[in-house]
Amino acid sequence: MELNEYKALIDEIDYHMDRYYNQNEPEISDYDYDQLMQKLKAAEAEHPEWVTPDSPTQKIGGVAMREAGVKVTHDVPMLSIEDVFDKADVAAWIDKVKAVHPDAMFSVEAKIDGLSMTLRYERDSQGKLKLKLAETRGDGLIGEDVTANALVIPDVNQYLELPYDSIQLRGEVYMSHEDFDRFNSEQELKGGKLAANPRNLAAGTLRQLDANITKERGLKMFVFNVQQGPEELTTSHCDGMEILSDAGVATVFHKKCADTESVLNVIDEIGDLRGTFPYDIDGAVVKIDQISYRSDFSTSSKYSSGHIAYKYPPEEKETTLLDVELSVGRTGRVNPTAIFEPIRLCGTTVSRATLHNQDFIDDLDIGIGDTIVVYKSGEIIPKIKEVVHAKRPAGTSTYKIPDVCPVCGGPVSRDADTADMKCQNPSCPAQLVRHIINFVSRDAMDIKGFGDVYVEDLVQQGYIKDIADVFALKDSRDELIEKGIIGKEKNTDKLLGVIEAAKSNDAYRLFTGFGIPNVGKAAAKALLGQFKDIEKIMELTVEELIQVNDIGEISAKSIYDYLHNPVNIDIINRLKAEGVNMTEAEKEGATDKLAGLTFVITGTLPTMGRKEAQELIELNGGKCSGSVSKKTNYLVAGEAAGSKLDKANSLGVTVLSEEELLAMINS
Repeated sequence: MELNEYKALIDEIDYHMDRYYNQNEPEISDYDYDQLMQKLKAAEAEHPEWVTPDSPTQKIGGVAMREAGVKVTHDVPMLSIEDVFDKADVAAWIDKVKAVHPDAMFSVEAKIDGLSMTLRYERDSQGKLKLKLAETRGDGLIGEDVTANALVIPDVNQYLELPYDSIQLRGEVYMSHEDFDRFNSEQELKGGKLAANPRNLAAGTLRQLDANITKERGLKMFVFNVQQGPEELTTSHCDGMEILSDAGVATVFHKKCADTESVLNVIDEIGDLRGTFPYDIDGAVVKIDQISYRSDFSTSSKYSSGHIAYKYPPEEKETTLLDVELSVGRTGRVNPTAIFEPIRLCGTTVSRATLHNQDFIDDLDIGIGDTIVVYKSGEIIPKIKEVVHAKRPAGTSTYKIPDVCPVCGGPVSRDADTADMKCQNPSCPAQLVRHIINFVSRDAMDIKGFGDVYVEDLVQQGYIKDIADVFALKDSRDELIEKGIIGKEKNTDKLLGVIEAAKSNDAYRLFTGFGIPNVGKAAAKALLGQFKDIEKIMELTVEELIQVNDIGEISAKSIYDYLHNPVNIDIINRLKAEGVNMTEAEKEGATDKLAGLTFVITGTLPTMGRKEAQELIELNGGKCSGSVSKKTNYLVAGEAAGSKLDKANSLGVTVLSEEELLAMINS
């Protein structure tokens, strides 16, 4: 098979993959599809040098891994839009355009708060207009290839039924409020970091290396511009959008306007609707509809010609704070929420807003009964702007978060180095599920198969009240099987067997699983590496703990307090009685050659996986971190090192190959 025949075969299979996986409308039988795949596999076996990550043989369910850091120079620069904040400025800009082109028309569009992406389509060997490249904005001139991830966004068509040889479309990738809330709920359950806002999460999701993660999280896209294309798409902007919409392309909310009054009316219309959109907007874009006129109105090389963006002022109203509702998250964090007299903002009724933490409350000087100003900007979430202290009722004082947990009655104290107030009772029902999930996770006891649903059910039904109960589940085997909490006999015995085997884990895993505030796996390894026995660590003073590498004053105090809490002492004693290992064995080949050095590993190493390299570094006394900083001593870099290599070079961090790392250890 010749190379051009191979590429044509890939185009044919990609087309049928799209029909099968994305459209649920296959055009050929499974047998015929399998025959095409066999033909492709035979060609790649003969010419392995032809195989790329996006070959159909390398995809699962039509989804490929994205190659990191592949830069793309834009055919058409992806510029920003100049912002204005006053409707008078919009009117003045329209007057300026009309003075040059009296017949000018305008498109008014919702400015979605996401990130830009350009889609390049080209006619393939099968005669189909196919997506060949998806690129992020980057610096406006050079972006990043995210094609594999774009293909799993439902709004991105792999093929377009349009009679053109090529087109380039620019749009906005975003995350809906529903998908954003779902992600944060899942993260909270896992104890992971919550996303700050939908835009940041969308940006991170689009750049995931594994397109399956992108698909799972959920992204959407609206097209808002034709970057390159035939005359019928690039004469009237609105007409072009209608042609694309008719062809199944998701296009942005837009309306054509002839004069200033109609433009301002549509801006108001979008403003009134912004609370009902399932996504965040941060303004309205006004564009000259006649694309040829736009070049007459350039402001700078940074901004797109013939465009302006009107930014809505925050809508705000006064209301009365009725109460502060306290809830406890799965990490023990006490979350204060303001409950106020309902008001209408951006088309919706709101009666709640977060108060974040005690520092936020103190800065506002807010108390129950106060008149508060609540607003919504481009976001859907209401926020408290200020307190009208002139209207404060007599006797009102600043609200203080109680030092007693509203769920379990346990002590609440301020978390070190943060403004968070946390319940310190490790058995608090509100945080127990999260605590157990952390305990059985890969970074702690690594009890494979112990899923989140099992944890929730076992806690809810009273089988697990603390981490020691995990190892007592065997005593309830028959009940668990009868109730089917874990499954039938086979599944239950399998999980109980994995739990039993976990008793022999390295002691640092158990210490990590304690979930002591400010103490992660690195600190646990340092402690057990030096003292070998958890019971010996329980005898240490705060001053002695501080002397350990990776243990600061705050962490030392947290460790001391945890290990001297009677509840925790009882748990540790029960763990010991169950036969859980509490002593760190000397590892064969251990040295201190890398002691005091911090490493970051990135890219694909020639002979070792990242985990293997990390274990080797730690075996020789070194420490591994996930990100490059001024404290990093060495970056161990393999192929496709990406942004970490760039940062290491900018900070002057020494870069090592796998061979050079081994030479340091073996010297």
